[in-house]
Amino acid sequence: MKIICIGRNYVDHIQELANEKPGSPVVFMKPDTAVLEKGKPFYLPAFSQDVHFELELVFRIAKVGKNIQAEFAHKYIDAMTLGIDFTARDLQSKLKEKGLPWEKAKAFDGSAFVADFQEFKPEYLNQNWAFSLLKNGQTVQAGESDCMIWKVPTLIEEVSKYITLKTGDLLFTGTPAGVGPVAIGDELQGQLMGKTLFQLSIA
Repeated sequence: MKIICIGRNYVDHIQELANEKPGSPVVFMKPDTAVLEKGKPFYLPAFSQDVHFELELVFRIAKVGKNIQAEFAHKYIDAMTLGIDFTARDLQSKLKEKGLPWEKAKAFDGSAFVADFQEFKPEYLNQNWAFSLLKNGQTVQAGESDCMIWKVPTLIEEVSKYITLKTGDLLFTGTPAGVGPVAIGDELQGQLMGKTLFQLSIA
């Protein structure tokens, strides 16, 4: 299983980090060791003093596929949920300044939290999915799938040109504006269409 992540897929998030809008999806990877173990809190890594949350819609790949056309993307998804791409922002900034890859800041152990998977139906790709993140009871992120620059079918088509998708792979689809730091003792709560999917402690 691999974790395929999309960066800079919401204009408001691009603007808040003063990044350049890309001409095509920004793709990076996390290894399976990045998945946070179920029922465990997220432990702040010792190598960073500025770890940020990034809430995202996540889709699970149902079968092997290569060069998938966008119109058939729904056949390759069997579940969806919310996830958090934890990012060591201080380390990422240093790597970006030097033009180096982001893996140390994005792919460390436990950096990919995934909530329990929800039912997926093909027509869901035509719906607008509202999702939000609360930190200590206050809403800090709120996004809608309609605001993605590249929608899920396009992402699956684009990624599968270069990387074979396999059963169980996870597609993180990008984060809206509002990303910010976490500290020991924080409590995060993720909501999808008003339904609470997870609560996560920071330790």
